[in-house]
Amino acid sequence: MQIHLYLYKRKINIMLHRNELFNFVFSIAVILTACSNDNEVKPIAKDPDKAEIVVIDRFSDAAVLMKRSADSNMPAANAPINFDEAPFKTQSLGPDGQVVRYYNFDVQTLLPAPIYVLVKGANNTPVEGQLNIIDVIPGEEKYSDFWQIYFVTVPDNYLSNSISSYNEIIDKGYSIEKQSAIVNCPVVPYGSTANENVFGATNSLHRGWYKGKVVYYFTYDEKELHADNLGLTPVSPIYVTFNINPNETNPESGPPSGFVMETGGLQTHNVIETIPSDDDYSPLWSVYIYDNADFDNVSDLNTVKAANILMENAMYVNCPVVYVAK
Repeated sequence: MQIHLYLYKRKINIMLHRNELFNFVFSIAVILTACSNDNEVKPIAKDPDKAEIVVIDRFSDAAVLMKRSADSNMPAANAPINFDEAPFKTQSLGPDGQVVRYYNFDVQTLLPAPIYVLVKGANNTPVEGQLNIIDVIPGEEKYSDFWQIYFVTVPDNYLSNSISSYNEIIDKGYSIEKQSAIVNCPVVPYGSTANENVFGATNSLHRGWYKGKVVYYFTYDEKELHADNLGLTPVSPIYVTFNINPNETNPESGPPSGFVMETGGLQTHNVIETIPSDDDYSPLWSVYIYDNADFDNVSDLNTVKAANILMENAMYVNCPVVYVAK
């Protein structure tokens, strides 16, 4: 009887120890789970107002026409640019001889760069408050003022501005879909100004993300643009003439010599083939250079086409039209 009682008590103690051990293990599991939840990386919205601003230099040696090394009057790196001052704005002629004005944003490639727009749902609704994201800036390879839109589909619970770089998009594995639409958004230093707009409104700077930092850019939407069949930015012809006709043996000829202007004024006889109301208008111009001996004979598209054309498709320049006389 005593042996049975001893064995019974021992069985009870073992069961108690097992229960204590179970409770202990369960408690540890609860604690570890809680710690795991506390340490879980949660999305954090970045505040564009407090983010570092990217240094922008449009006039480095990576530029084509507007290099500081060739013209010491060009603004310093990251200095605000007043695009309403020479040589950043030109007064020319439209196809019918009307006065037009456009900003000069230098030579650009035909291939647009990607700009990423974060969207939600089947209707691709842009995430409210989210800045668009780019991955190249002026001076870097493959930069262009012209951006082809890519939709990045994010979850419904996505926190606005928790992503601020292309690498973060890739890390998340979000779906990316190329669109045909292209936008003209020259990236400029913070504080830059350009006060004319074809719609009569003053241009304001927009903000975007570049590798976790804030960039500023203008948006020129005087015409809806779409990539052509080759995925390139559409172009339109512009006819220009310089004080010194282009000459391979003279480095001061062509663009460095400046446009020919009417005496005592700023009026050139450059002629654009299209204006924003035309179906085939594009702010990316294919440059045709005509002989400056024909300057006085040029007054519209018909007369410039009768001039002596020295070079065709010499370069492609971003010059959004901001004024057309009525």
